Formats: sequence, C-alpha cells, structure tokens
Amino acid sequence: MSYKESVTVDVAETSYAAKSGKGKLTMATPKGKYHKGISIIDFIVRLCAMVPALAAAAAMGTSDETLPFFTQFFQFQASYDDLPTFQFFLIAMAIVAGYLFLSLPFSIVTIVRPFAAAPRLLLLTLDTVALVLATSAGAAAAAIVYLAHNGNSNTNWLAICQQFGNFCQEASGAVVASLVAVVLLVFLVLISGLALKRR
Repeated sequence: MSYKESVTVDVAETSYAAKSGKGKLTMATPKGKYHKGISIIDFIVRLCAMVPALAAAAAMGTSDETLPFFTQFFQFQASYDDLPTFQFFLIAMAIVAGYLFLSLPFSIVTIVRPFAAAPRLLLLTLDTVALVLATSAGAAAAAIVYLAHNGNSNTNWLAICQQFGNFCQEASGAVVASLVAVVLLVFLVLISGLALKRR
C-alpha cells in the first residue's frame, strides 16, 4: 500500500513538473516571436511612410505655373516659394523623409535585438516629433490649398485655382501625400508603444 501511495505522489509531482515546464516554454518562445514580428512590421511601415513624405516634398517643390498671357509690366506666375506656408511644408516634409530614412538602421537593430528597449524608446520619441511636424505642415498647407480652391468672400480672397489649375493640382497632391505619411507615422508610434508595453 505504501508503494501505491509513493506512485501516486510521484505521478503528481511528474505531471506538475511537466505542466510548469510546459508553461515556461509557451511563455518564452512566442514572446520573442511577437517582438520580432512587431519590429519587422515597424521596418515595413517605416519604408512605406518615407515614400509619401518624399513624394509630398517633391510635389510641392516642383509646383510652379506661369500663365501664357502677360503684360508689359506683369507676368502671372504661381510658385510654392510665393507662400511661406508652402515653404514650411516643403522643409518639414523633407526633414520627415530624411528622418525616416536615417531611422531604418535603428529599426533593423530592433529586428536583430527585439528585446532592446533603448532603440525602441528612441524611435518612439523621434517618431512622435516627426508626426507633430508632418501634421502641422500638412494642416497648414491644407488650409492654403482650400483658400486657393474656394477663396474667402469675407476677406476678398479670390480663388486662384481656376487660373492656376496645374499649380493647385500639384499642391493638393502634395497635401494628400503628407496626410498619408501622417497616418503611417501614427501607426509607427502605436507600434513602438505596443512593443514597449509588452516588455
């Protein structure tokens, strides 16, 4: 009878050890895969965000139109450098695109070392700064584009897009591209925050 009791105790200890050992394995392995998967997604989204940011800066920088008619003293021309808001937009989106390119090595570090907190925290901070910069530039340029399309009768601001159609089209495209970059930057901030939260 004592043999049966010892067998019962041994079986209970063995099953408990198996369960605890199994629990340790299931907690450790998926956690590493989870962080590595988030880092890979971060790298892909970072590449995707760089494209519209660079496209927005390029489209705004090439927005220029001269009307075919002119007088002896006046030539009717519209360019991005005529408006300080568009100049700020161009500089801001160029900075955001440059930052996204320079941040790629740090994103690769988070793939190789998915549990490293320092690069992830640095990316989260700089991504937030880039998000604020891109949002402010896009919002300011969107307001000017809206006035260019619709004008404002209360302040006697005339809509110029009927005359400068190509200029307004390029500026509008640049604003849309910047908003796409803003959405992707929001995803980058969320991804970094989620990765830091699960540590």
